Amino acid sequence: MALNPRMTDWQGRTVWLLGASTGIGRATASLLHAQGAKVLVSARRLEALDAFVQAHPGAVALPLDVGDARAVQAAVQTLSAQGRLDCVLYCAGHYHAMQATQMNLSDLLRHNEINYLGALYLLDALVPKLLAQPLSQHTGQRGHISLMGSVAGYRGLPNSLAYGPTKAALINLSETLYLDLHAQGVGVSLINPGFVDTPLTRQNQFKMPALISPEQAAQEIIQGWAQGAFEIHFPKRFTGWMKLLQLLPYRAYFAATRRLKQV
Repeated sequence: MALNPRMTDWQGRTVWLLGASTGIGRATASLLHAQGAKVLVSARRLEALDAFVQAHPGAVALPLDVGDARAVQAAVQTLSAQGRLDCVLYCAGHYHAMQATQMNLSDLLRHNEINYLGALYLLDALVPKLLAQPLSQHTGQRGHISLMGSVAGYRGLPNSLAYGPTKAALINLSETLYLDLHAQGVGVSLINPGFVDTPLTRQNQFKMPALISPEQAAQEIIQGWAQGAFEIHFPKRFTGWMKLLQLLPYRAYFAATRRLKQV
């Protein structure tokens, strides 16, 4: 049973993607553009946004630092004044592997600023605008918010001291948003990828199981929206095992993750 209205026709729909300069965000923006959406892309790197716009005629670049609350507020005001926002995807992210024995407070806070606080800045400005929009004749919703979590947020994992807690917060946030906004006509979805070949994951010094391309990830996201899913997780040959990890009692969970750390 679909938990959100199914989004299948992107022709003429306006989609804003924050964190679209590389990786999953860029690939999803490209796929949406190919399916006829009006794509708005934001990131800090202006040159990357310009390159995207040049390769995707009609796309609009809006440079933005998601850690700047005032800038995020101004961007929402600007875009909402220009017309309807049908879907907003927050996929800005920061990642460095970290252990408690080598804690770096400034980088911990940077993870929190980009991965979580940036989403809060966006929601604070965006939710009132979406609630004020009329229901769409195509989807029956006022708009849709999608947040990029990670299977790293399911449970604590080795080397994930900085990254994992921010994604766990996004998972909880998305669930609560759905409870609060679904009846108001605003769709909410949560995207929990496994390993995707991006500039962030290329920092990893281990073999990443079930690694997929950003383009494959984008296909999974579009398919999840078309199915009306709340949680969109992929690739399932990997995320299925991660979901089982959620169910383990602590004794078994800690034993399993200790073995994982030794691999």
